Formats: sequence, C-alpha cells, structure tokens
Amino acid sequence: MRKILVIAYYWPPAGGPGVQRWLKFVKYLPDFGIEPMVYVPENPSYPIVDEKLLKEVPASIKILKQPIKEPYGWASLLSKKKTKTISSGIIKEKDPSFIEKVLLWIRGNLFIPDARKLWVKPSISYLAKVIADEGIETIITTGPPHSLHLIGLGLKKKYNVQWIADFRDPWTSIGYHKKLRLTESSQAKHKALEKGVLVKVDKIVVTSHTTKAEFEAITPKPIKVITNGFDDELKPVQLDAKFTLSHIGSLLTGRNPLGLWEALQQLISENEDFKKSVKVQLAGVVGEEVLQSIKDFGLTSYLEQLGYLSHDKVLETQQKSQLLLLLEIDSEETQGIIPGKLFEYLNAQRPILAIGPKGWEAGDMVERHQSGHMCLHTDVVALKNVLLDAFYQYEKGTLVCNSEGVERYHRKALTESLANFI
Repeated sequence: MRKILVIAYYWPPAGGPGVQRWLKFVKYLPDFGIEPMVYVPENPSYPIVDEKLLKEVPASIKILKQPIKEPYGWASLLSKKKTKTISSGIIKEKDPSFIEKVLLWIRGNLFIPDARKLWVKPSISYLAKVIADEGIETIITTGPPHSLHLIGLGLKKKYNVQWIADFRDPWTSIGYHKKLRLTESSQAKHKALEKGVLVKVDKIVVTSHTTKAEFEAITPKPIKVITNGFDDELKPVQLDAKFTLSHIGSLLTGRNPLGLWEALQQLISENEDFKKSVKVQLAGVVGEEVLQSIKDFGLTSYLEQLGYLSHDKVLETQQKSQLLLLLEIDSEETQGIIPGKLFEYLNAQRPILAIGPKGWEAGDMVERHQSGHMCLHTDVVALKNVLLDAFYQYEKGTLVCNSEGVERYHRKALTESLANFI
C-alpha cells in the first residue's frame, strides 16, 4: 500500500461537520490501496465535543499526536464565554462589547493565518522524522485552520514528497474575514500566505466549483472538487407529528433568515391550522441576534432549542423533521459555500428549504437533485408559497422527498475519487 500522512486539527472527539470529512476518507482509503496515518494535536481546544465519534476511528489507523499551544486558553482569562463564542464562529455584528472587539482584533491581526499558527514550527520538526521513518510518499493538509497548510509548505521545502492541500472552506474570501477587524497589512499577509500555499502545493482539493474557479485565477496547479458527503445507513423512524422546520448546526448571526421569520409570522396570523401545527427546531449554537429576531417576530413560543446533538441524534432529528432548513449568508462571497449538512439532508430524504444568496451553489444542488426549493432571503412571498405548499402536503400525509442522483455523495464514492487524484 502507498503511505500517506494526513495533517488535521479537527479529529474525534471534536464534533461538527469538519471532523466527518477526513474521518470518513481515512475509513475508506485502505479499500483503494492507500494506508493513511493521521497527525493531530494532543491537547486541542475544541468548541464542540462529541465523544461518540471516537468509536468511529478505525482501530488499524496510526494516530500521531503532539502538544499544541492554544491561545484561546489565554484569551479566556479575559472572558471565557466570549472566547468560546468567537472560537465557535459566532461573531456578534450589532453593538459588540469592548472585550469582543479586542478579542477579534487580536485574533485577526496577531494570529495570522489563525490561532493555531504556534503549532506550525513544532509540527514541521516532529514530522520530519516521521516522513523518513515511515516512508511517507504523500502528505495532505486540511484546513481550516489554514495554518496547517503552512506545515505542508514547510515540509514540502525540505522533502521530496507530494503535497496535497484540502480546503474545506475558502481562505481569504470567506465571509467572516471581514469581521476580524483586519488591518490592511494583515489582509496583505493573508493574501500572500494563501498565494504561497497555492503556488507551491502539488495538488489542491476543494469542496465547491466556486472555490475551484477562485483558486484557478491564482495558480495553475491541478484542482479537484470533492464535496462532503454522507456515510450512514439510516433506520426507519416516525415523522414528527408537528409541522417541524429543523435547522442542524451553528446558526451564525449572518445567516439569520429574517425573510423566513416574516413569512412564518404572516402564515401564523393568516392560517389557524398552520398556527396550531408549526414548530421550529434549532440544533447547535444559535446567535443572540437570531434569538432576538425570533422574539421580535413573535415566534418564541414556536421555537424549540435542541442544543448540541451527538451525530447519531442529528441523523434521527433530520429523518423525523417535516422540512429541513439550509441557511447561508446573503452575500456574493458565500455563493460557493456548500454546508456539510446538505449531504446528510439529502441522505435523510426529507424536503429541504434552502435560503441563501443568488447563484448559491448549494441551493442549485437542492433543486437539481429534486430535493426541495431554493429561495432568496428577501423573497418573503416565495418563502410563504413554499411553506404553505409543504404544509398542505403535510396535512394530507404526502410531504415526501425523492432525491435523485445523490448516491455520488456517499463517502466511499468520494474517497475513490480522492484516491484516484492522489
């Protein structure tokens, strides 16, 4: 078998969709003649933990660990709650406190490209011996955090190995960069580091065609689109009795679907049956401004906050829901963001209501696979029509979803594509 070294930050017991991608690649790569070895931090600071995922790590895989200095631990001395919130990706847009402003400025300007930069040099030193002793032919770095790509860059300069950089999200074009209070100098450093990686790496993997096009304007290196996917054989479950609209995962302030809340408010006031049946379920971290909007639209009594759910509970909740919500920030910069939850939504075979920017790649996928509908944030009329049509089907017991062509997103099929690219 060919040996490869995967360099990752998020790994069980970390929770969230970022863990699933490489956990599943590692699971299936041996089926295609590739022996993966995984390098992860020994003492990471994960904002979300799911201990159950440890059971999914293949026993045959060698896991290497080295200590990491986590500045989020130091920042928590100022405010533990706000530090955890920021590290989870929830950035308050309206009236941030002084401490929040300070933490964001420090995060954006003193830790470039990100808060894990202190792990770069120690990792390069440690992995040098691993590459020699294990006969590693290929290294793969996966980000964010994009500092892990700097580990790959450092190893590539020293050793004759193939280096592949996997971008689960874009680097400088991702929406939250604008919220980090970056100086012009810091923005330039990010751009320079990004270009340095893209022109020195041997091959690049991205999760969307939009990101591929963006990177093709910077580098001539081979770029392969390998999306996220699903891997679970689902057990039959009974649908919720209520007309449940469920969103799984962190609901960042920028994704706040004001048009959806307005559409729900109007339908509740206009339709007594709808009023009696509708329920909104939010699983994961929810921004304070989102909760305030729900309150402002008079929807608090229809809301159920589920908190963080283990992955097995996520799968069950998705299957039981009448309608699944897929939300993205209304911005041109997010057109290429394809949330990892989309693929598990597709596997759940429940109708999807996607709300995002015009030209959103994920929204196009929902409609192309006949899995639901895509609406713009501001199109309240369209949102009402989709919700009302779904509600009438729910009342008749005919609200179903028969997605087409989604088998290509099974983790094993995606891993075969990766193995061929390696």
